[in-house]
Amino acid sequence: MLQELPNTTRRNLVVLLLSGVLGGCATGGGAPMSSAEPDKLVSDAQNTLSEFLRDPDQTWIQNNLNRSKAVLIAPQIVRAGFIFGGSGGRAVLLARDGSTWAGPAFYDLATASVGFQAGVDVSQVVIVVMTDKGLNALLSNSFKVGGDASVAVGPIGGGASSTVTADLIAFTRSKGLYGGLNLDGTVVHVNQKWNEAYYNRAGLLPPDILIRRSVRNPHADPLLTAVRSAAR
Repeated sequence: MLQELPNTTRRNLVVLLLSGVLGGCATGGGAPMSSAEPDKLVSDAQNTLSEFLRDPDQTWIQNNLNRSKAVLIAPQIVRAGFIFGGSGGRAVLLARDGSTWAGPAFYDLATASVGFQAGVDVSQVVIVVMTDKGLNALLSNSFKVGGDASVAVGPIGGGASSTVTADLIAFTRSKGLYGGLNLDGTVVHVNQKWNEAYYNRAGLLPPDILIRRSVRNPHADPLLTAVRSAAR
């Protein structure tokens, strides 16, 4: 297990692993040349949300999004490894104030593990933010899922109970050689360069986008409309 290795060795393995996973999947934190890449991520996020909302096994999201504080959508989390495993991807965060939704803000997600693993898995992820604590964690520059905010695996199935409680409720849809994606321990980083590119403003922080709402991009309107309709 990764936790049983010496700290220096563990840190080096994580750096090496995530460099490979994120680099190979084009999920690093570098700035795009234009807003084209963020635009595509927003479009993909809308498609991902629509797929979750149509999925008969994802009724918890359909029935409880109206109680949420925010929703984090990652259209593609890629997990790969042989002996060493890890996952990485990008996500957008939308936050609400009453019936009004704002965003998106852009984030990078990364995690690492060591074990007898093989294959490649691509997952779609939707994390429903249920508490102010969960939203405040996401508004910081970086936080660890399950550490700075509690996370629960979302219930699956047509009769999924609404009684699950946590700051974050995580749902995944996966194809590949692995089972469900474990998000506990995932580190979520603000992708400031993508936020700046999308809104064409330097020094932009998530609270500027989601709380103060000092910027907007009309390209996000279809995604915001979809979330607002689903959360009624």
